[in-house]
Amino acid sequence: MSHHHGHHHHDHDTESPLSFEEKLAKLFEHWIRHNDDHVLNYKNWAERAKENNMQDVGNLLEEIAEMTQTVSRKIEAAAKRL
Repeated sequence: MSHHHGHHHHDHDTESPLSFEEKLAKLFEHWIRHNDDHVLNYKNWAERAKENNMQDVGNLLEEIAEMTQTVSRKIEAAAKRL
């Protein structure tokens, strides 16, 4: 199963080079958006798993969604310290 995202941007420092902090801030924003997308996907599949008599799988996917949200909160905390 392929996993492709069309929203990746690469900074090649061709125009105004970003400072390390600016690059990190952009990465934090990207990672949070990326995680948010995954959280929605995990929750959707958790619901679908439960509808298909896979309660344990659904519960695990819900836990994974919560863990991913926790990661985003840690990234947000790091971003505030920039």
